[in-house]
Amino acid sequence: MAELLIVYHSKTGGSRQMAQAAAEAARDETPTILKTAAEAGSDDLLRADGYIFCAPENLAAIAGVMKDFFDRCYYPVLGRIEGRPYAQMVCAGSDGANAARQTARIAQGWRLREVQKPLIICTHAQTPEEILAEKTIPEDELDQCREIGQALAAGLAMGAF
Repeated sequence: MAELLIVYHSKTGGSRQMAQAAAEAARDETPTILKTAAEAGSDDLLRADGYIFCAPENLAAIAGVMKDFFDRCYYPVLGRIEGRPYAQMVCAGSDGANAARQTARIAQGWRLREVQKPLIICTHAQTPEEILAEKTIPEDELDQCREIGQALAAGLAMGAF
């Protein structure tokens, strides 16, 4: 049976909630592994048949812990995961586009197949206090994460990807 891997990083809870919502919905369709970027490695990428990457945007870039995951795994899996489907979700204060571009560029290098446009959820946190505060993602936005998880998992389960 096809396996979906969801890799995320979260310092203030927003990305964690998004990844958990996607995983909950995905598990109804196919086996789904949810791992933090600090825990995930190249063996996880090789074992899975598809991926969701979820991270916050920090200072107009993907979060450092997520970048570390990509750095650690990039060459060990290069040429070994080509064509596998992926989607991504970004938790941002106001924009998120650059983090999405960075992840898409890494996925392009791996020759992954984007099956969903990036989902960017903006928390509108602008002050240092708001940025560092624990986040609560509204249910209607978590529903979008659930839809991505369910759709990617269903596609894997049906062999559509």
